[in-house]
Amino acid sequence: MSIIIMILLLGFLILVHEAGHFLAARALGIKVSKFALGFPIGPTLWKKKIGDVEYLIHACLIGGYVAFPDDEKDSDLPADSPERFANNPVWKRMIVISAGVITNLVVAFLLVFLTAGIWGKLPAGEANVYVGKIVADKGESVWNSGMQKGDRILTINGSEIKSSYALTLYAKNSAKHDGKIDKNTFEDNLVELEGLNLGITPDEQIAKGTKVKLFKVEPERGINLSNDILKGLAFYNDKQLKLNEKQTKLRDSIQGKTLYIADGETTLTDIAYALSDSTRPLEITVERNGKEIELRTIYPNKDGLIGIMPENEPITIETKTFSQIIKGGSSYLVKQTSMQIYGFYQLISGKIPAKEIHGIVAVAKIGGDVITSGGMSSGLLLTAIISAWLAILNFLPIPALDGGHFMFLIIEKLQGKPVSEKIIEGTSTVFFILIVILAFLLIGNDIYALIMHQI
Repeated sequence: MSIIIMILLLGFLILVHEAGHFLAARALGIKVSKFALGFPIGPTLWKKKIGDVEYLIHACLIGGYVAFPDDEKDSDLPADSPERFANNPVWKRMIVISAGVITNLVVAFLLVFLTAGIWGKLPAGEANVYVGKIVADKGESVWNSGMQKGDRILTINGSEIKSSYALTLYAKNSAKHDGKIDKNTFEDNLVELEGLNLGITPDEQIAKGTKVKLFKVEPERGINLSNDILKGLAFYNDKQLKLNEKQTKLRDSIQGKTLYIADGETTLTDIAYALSDSTRPLEITVERNGKEIELRTIYPNKDGLIGIMPENEPITIETKTFSQIIKGGSSYLVKQTSMQIYGFYQLISGKIPAKEIHGIVAVAKIGGDVITSGGMSSGLLLTAIISAWLAILNFLPIPALDGGHFMFLIIEKLQGKPVSEKIIEGTSTVFFILIVILAFLLIGNDIYALIMHQI
């Protein structure tokens, strides 16, 4: 049911966007011939003419459009009619083109203000993370760290912790024997091995039966994650060296040993790799009874767990008065939309893998999960963010989008004459096809992610 509600909310956003174009055109005396939900691909599910406008619902429900008599070759409206879109001044056409985007932005703010007014608060997008219960096996480092139930986790390796996701990310990427090593640690260990085993070069295969002196393995360097990574706006690219299968087996076989008997197929480089893959420290600061306490070093296990059950306390913004609703709601939407824009930049700059791009199916699924866990207020806030994000995407200067049409109108204004219809139609058709292909690729990616339980 929550997914159905989310689909209806997304359909509502498409409806209000197209209604913005429609109402602006009618208000300015421009005739509209069609008002449609969905793209004209495949069958038309429903259509009805009311007055001089034909209303349609297409099977491909991933968009919508408003059509003018200018788009129809068999239109009976005179070519010089002021009701034709093309016969109106540039400023009027700009208003009609941008009206859908403006409507989406207005709806986004209204949804946030409505939620803020009813709920009396808005999420700050952050949370205080507490230690709920220590569940680690006896002997794990967390028991010797001084951590206690009820501690609020402030920092890990110097990074401020504002979500359980950040805590999990640090622990996961600091797992014991994860098959990845720091380059500097490897180089230092190789130098030490050479010093202990004079006459053996790094890349020569050590003669079978040779006794190779080892040293006590030290923990690896602790990792440091940026705020973008901790907020999910960027992926952690550790750029570490990876152990091969042979080096991994060697690592497991020499644990705790001071001497290695060569098998005739191993090099000092292999041994340095094996010795370098150990544990990574988490230096954690907590708050207890109003005081900051630095715990003793904690080392995650091989599964990337430190053995605690964290509890989140969402940080909220109070919105009980009219001024708080307007100020807090505006701040919330601007902040969330800015994060979406930054995430988009991270995507196109390659800092977030293309496989993480999702479409309408994933949005509906995630939105349904949000409604299930956070209630209708969370669903409305997500819808508001999507509405603002759709407005921004739609106004990019790409042919076939509102921003592309607006761009052509700017060019027309600057050069004093309209852009060639062949150029507009040609580029718009090409980009429309590309957008449709992208939409279906995203749907395919969404379905795969659902099957693989990635979303």
